[in-house]
Amino acid sequence: MLKEQLAQDLKDAMRAKDTVRLGAIRMLQTAITQEEKKTGQPLSAEDLVAVVQKQAKQRRESIKQFVEGGREDLADRERAELPWLEVYMPAQASDEDIHNVVHAIVQRTGATTMKDMGRVMGEAMSELKGVADGNRVRTVVQQLLNA
Repeated sequence: MLKEQLAQDLKDAMRAKDTVRLGAIRMLQTAITQEEKKTGQPLSAEDLVAVVQKQAKQRRESIKQFVEGGREDLADRERAELPWLEVYMPAQASDEDIHNVVHAIVQRTGATTMKDMGRVMGEAMSELKGVADGNRVRTVVQQLLNA
């Protein structure tokens, strides 16, 4: 379904002559095609979302690096494309939702120290897969285990 949506949005961007949106969609389609070639089969809906998230993460990292390197022009281009990628991502969990999930895992596993972080992170990421960035989850886990 996401692939059909991308194809339609690509046509709309071409008609509107929206070069930023067009570029973001083309790059995303290319990344999806590359993943399909690696696996040799069409991607599942979950895998498609993972590709979108990976592309968005790459944009965020590129923005940071371009700003550090003094290349605001390139950072601006990445900033312009990022919202068009986020359109295809599922709604992200709020900080409160992440906190509640992590807190429940900490209670369930009996985790008390930072030595338990790996186990808590593993369970939290499996529960929050696709709806929360790992860095946000890690921050909450560290806060709860250090408290």
